[in-house]
Amino acid sequence: MKRRGRPKTSHLGRAEQLRRAKRAQRTRERAAGLRLVPLKLPAALAAKLTSAARGADFAAILDRLLDQAVIRVSDYPYLKQIAWNRTDEFLPTRDAFALYERNWRFVEPAALTANERQLIDELKHRYGGGILHA
Repeated sequence: MKRRGRPKTSHLGRAEQLRRAKRAQRTRERAAGLRLVPLKLPAALAAKLTSAARGADFAAILDRLLDQAVIRVSDYPYLKQIAWNRTDEFLPTRDAFALYERNWRFVEPAALTANERQLIDELKHRYGGGILHA
């Protein structure tokens, strides 16, 4: 008697095939430097984010937005010194401004790099009304 349906190409059951395919997909994504980030967001914001993620330039837009929200501590020598007790690689911009204000006595303005000086000026205008209360 002839079997009906699609011919069997694997000795594994369908559940095992799916499990192995998912594992291979995760391995490929990890090798490509991709990471899954689960977020809990309000439904309207989640729908907006899902829609935006379909765009070709979504990663670049998200990167620019995150550059405004967080700072890589190791990119700024004095910030790295005054944030010595923090373990995170990134710091929210408001926290960075507060650190500069509280610890300004440890910062030598003449020794600041141009990049760090520009960061401090941006933070002053955004959070301090143009003034660094030090």
